[in-house]
Amino acid sequence: MQSFLHILTRYLAEKKKGQNLEWDRIRSPAEGQIVPYDRLCNSVDPKALNKLAVLKVNGGLGTSMGMAGAKSALVVKDDMTFLDLTVRQIEHLNTTHQVDVPLILMTSFNTYEDTLRIIKKYANQKQRITTFNQSRYPRISKDTLLPCPKHVDDDKQLWYPPGHGDLYCALMHSGVLDQLLREGKEYLFVSNSDNLGAVVDQVILQHMIDSQAEFLMEVTEKTKADVKGGTLVDYDGSIRLLELAQVPSEHVEDFKSMRKFKIFNTNNLWINLKALKRILDTGTMDLDIIVNPKVTDDGRSVIQLETAAGAAIKHFRNAHGVNVPRSRFLPVKSCSDLFLIKSDIYSLKHGHLIMNEERMFENIPVIKLGDHFKKAILYLSDKLLTLTPSKIQQFQARFKNIPNIVDLDHLTVTGDVHFGRNVILRGTVIVVANEGQRIEIPDGTVLENRLLAGNFEMTEL
Repeated sequence: MQSFLHILTRYLAEKKKGQNLEWDRIRSPAEGQIVPYDRLCNSVDPKALNKLAVLKVNGGLGTSMGMAGAKSALVVKDDMTFLDLTVRQIEHLNTTHQVDVPLILMTSFNTYEDTLRIIKKYANQKQRITTFNQSRYPRISKDTLLPCPKHVDDDKQLWYPPGHGDLYCALMHSGVLDQLLREGKEYLFVSNSDNLGAVVDQVILQHMIDSQAEFLMEVTEKTKADVKGGTLVDYDGSIRLLELAQVPSEHVEDFKSMRKFKIFNTNNLWINLKALKRILDTGTMDLDIIVNPKVTDDGRSVIQLETAAGAAIKHFRNAHGVNVPRSRFLPVKSCSDLFLIKSDIYSLKHGHLIMNEERMFENIPVIKLGDHFKKAILYLSDKLLTLTPSKIQQFQARFKNIPNIVDLDHLTVTGDVHFGRNVILRGTVIVVANEGQRIEIPDGTVLENRLLAGNFEMTEL
């Protein structure tokens, strides 16, 4: 509650004072503020891993894909969930290098119980898993700027987890930060639980040690799909994270420009724990406030005051970005992403996604599945998530199995489309079923550079 009152007081003061970010003072990052990954030294000391802990931000729900529980419980590859893959990665790391890297999960009030049920199966294994809950803040009425009144004892609609920027205070208040320091841990690798590319990289860890950086942010090259992502900027000579919500409306298109801002934040962060403790003890870690407007199910206009973990970069010494390969950013935010991960483009090795060697191109295919697929989940583990059978059956009915897409560049599917078994897609494939029409793609069909329209006419592109 003290943290909530602090951010609310700051928000009201900043709202009265006006916009505190001057666009004209924003510049692209200067040389040295972002280091290319391929310039990092490849000589690493495996013993440094004993000073590392791994934290997954695990507070999200998969509402965009029709889920009503912890997103990390979604089965994404070979009958394994996000959490299963993460545990397998850390176990392999510890076994291979004979080290002790603990896994920490930051949950929200939405995902805490589901997460505990999932990790019970690892209770008798060597892998250490620690969980702690982030804060829960009341939503604020847009009209009164006061916390929404509580009508029932447990109305989750009126509460929210205040973004991953709450990580730092939650680490401290939970006692996890002090526990890690007592165990001799000095570095923390943080990433989102749904980013399957965010695995421990010893080269980045070694760079952090050698450069004496207290904070590293992994960034990667923008594509058209990433124009809304936060980016690193130079602000009066210091490095800062700039989020879309902080940008004045007249400069939104400038922010999205791939010419001016070429990279975006993956939310893979490396943090020096001793430095974090020093900053928190001084009470000076005020993160930029992100105002997130929402409408509740009963029609009330509310706002959520949130913060981003990456915004802490301005508080640390020698902090900078590392421009990493795109392979370190593989989030699953939609059913299009899930389709890609489940396909033959990737295989698994010790919990890591490995690109198929038969693919001739380094880039991954662009997948755009229409509204009929947006609420589609293949299947879930342990029945932890509440979904209507129709949503599950909807996806299963549309894909008897995932097509072969090793040679695919682009796939767009719109309307009521169903794929048979062993379908092969190559090049650019567009399938459009008009309203009231249904397209059935037979078993074994090969589509290469084709437009398949609602009248079943196949047209070469």
